[in-house]
Amino acid sequence: MTDLSPLTLQTPAEHPFAQFVRILGKGKRGSRGLDRSEARAAMGMLLDQQVEAAQVGAFLMLLRNKEESPEELAGFTDALRERLQVPALAVDIDWPSYAGKRRHLPWYLLAAKCLANNGLRIFIHGGGAHTAGRLYTEQLLEPLGISLCRDWPAVAAALDQHGLAFAPLQDWAPVLQQMIEMRNILGLRSPIHSLARILNPLGAKCGLQSIFHPGYQAVHRDASGLLGDTAIVVKGDGGEIEINPDSPSHLYGTQGGVSWDEEWPALAAQRHVKPASLDPALLLAVWHGEATDSYGELAVVATMALALRGLGQPKEQAFAAAQSYWSARHLSR
Repeated sequence: MTDLSPLTLQTPAEHPFAQFVRILGKGKRGSRGLDRSEARAAMGMLLDQQVEAAQVGAFLMLLRNKEESPEELAGFTDALRERLQVPALAVDIDWPSYAGKRRHLPWYLLAAKCLANNGLRIFIHGGGAHTAGRLYTEQLLEPLGISLCRDWPAVAAALDQHGLAFAPLQDWAPVLQQMIEMRNILGLRSPIHSLARILNPLGAKCGLQSIFHPGYQAVHRDASGLLGDTAIVVKGDGGEIEINPDSPSHLYGTQGGVSWDEEWPALAAQRHVKPASLDPALLLAVWHGEATDSYGELAVVATMALALRGLGQPKEQAFAAAQSYWSARHLSR
């Protein structure tokens, strides 16, 4: 006689991370953003590699499509900071460098170098050459005499000796670096590209952030405010922290949880002609006074002024100090 009793089926348990994908992707009416605690929990699972590859891609692209909120960015940063084991280092400026330059040389590196020569302690971090056709900070460290630091003791030593250190994201947050490198798989940049700019892993006195896409600057400023950080967010040239002297700049600042805004006019009377090619040798030639570059030198001074503004100097004082530093750079090398 045939046994017609129902089969016993095992329903697979839902993956713990699935809830976060569902929150973001449950359709026009059912989806919503993550609150700060949810974002912290989700990023914690990502950093602890407790997530399937398909979930990572889905999560990142749903976030990108929705556009991340200040609460999400703050929660993601909370998760990373909870997992970092960093020494107590005095740092004045956190300087994320993740975009690379394609229209102009990375003049911001001369700004950072000049500020460091005048007593500021600057921590630069970046995410490698993830997009073809761009010139990245990592490619210019050696010729500019900027220390490449592969661990925190090396960062501490470089800051003490030179006031300037660069550490690849790969060495202190490898999972985030892996997600950045998914760009060529997913076809789009993920929110990790912008998240990296807000991390301020060493708790610098001021974090500078360059966010290229309109509308995101205020979001990042608000996220830094939620974290209790002092920060200035600008639309830097090419996505790097560099003031474009040919265009007005809007500064989105936060300090002590209070937001402020400031407009800086263009510095050049007329727009400069974009160089036909990028020759990194020009950076050193200008640094040593062997060549001049109107666009580059205006960008350097204004970018230094931006950092000094972030440390509390009024705009006019910041520009005066920046110009003085630049004029005397050959004395402080």
